[in-house]
Amino acid sequence: MNNIYQKVKPFLILLCFGVLMLSSCASKKKIVYFANLDSTQVKQIPMAVYVPPVIVTDDILNITIQTLDVDATSALNQTSSGPGAAASAGAGNASGAAAGASSSAISGFLVDHDGNVEIPLLGVVKVAGLNTTEAKNLIKSKAAKFYKDPTVQVRFGAYKITIMGEVAKPASYLLPNEKVTVLDAISLAGDVTVYGKLNNILLLRDDGDKKDVIRLDLTSSTLISSPYYYLKQNDVIYVEPIRVKGAVTNAARNQLITIGVAVATLLVTILR
Repeated sequence: MNNIYQKVKPFLILLCFGVLMLSSCASKKKIVYFANLDSTQVKQIPMAVYVPPVIVTDDILNITIQTLDVDATSALNQTSSGPGAAASAGAGNASGAAAGASSSAISGFLVDHDGNVEIPLLGVVKVAGLNTTEAKNLIKSKAAKFYKDPTVQVRFGAYKITIMGEVAKPASYLLPNEKVTVLDAISLAGDVTVYGKLNNILLLRDDGDKKDVIRLDLTSSTLISSPYYYLKQNDVIYVEPIRVKGAVTNAARNQLITIGVAVATLLVTILR
């Protein structure tokens, strides 16, 4: 028995060594946000100034007008799930966590190419270039000509953010809230994977007939003060993969092959 053990002992040592090598190759890198912060328990960082997004062409708005007489305003609110919903069907489908909210949020009034929405009885209202609060006040002033003390609500019906690259759930998300941060979007997509670059996040933003390209660093607390901390309608976030991703995968595979060949050679030697 001792003789057999002495023969098998090198094989066991090699096998343990191989397991250790593979486990070290498979170890995941640590994802650390705001790595530049020290261990101070309380630290104050200036927040980015939130600027409400403005309404642009092809936006979908949920507009609700209410008065004490519900029947009087029912005709105005019926179309919020009518023609506007049909027009918005091509705006894109939500995925992941946002899918449930999209079915109701996607209906509304479509902003036409002239920046107008057409509301029954009130007529054509130009809302492009206004934020939702300014649009609400404008519509309320027009509704006050027909109704006593109207209450108006204006919200984005399909606030779309797209997250791509090295995240757990890349997709386009339709959000019910217009105040969305970069961290909100990353969390919605299931966080950055172990192969994602935290210090070189790419943000693409529409700016008229141009596209702004911005680089963000999630490892630095300066992100919180950045003017790009809050996202806008149709923003696209791309998380780049680290360059060594392929190298790590290939190295693990090559080492597995090497260990396999070594084990096979050792077994042949023992059998002889």
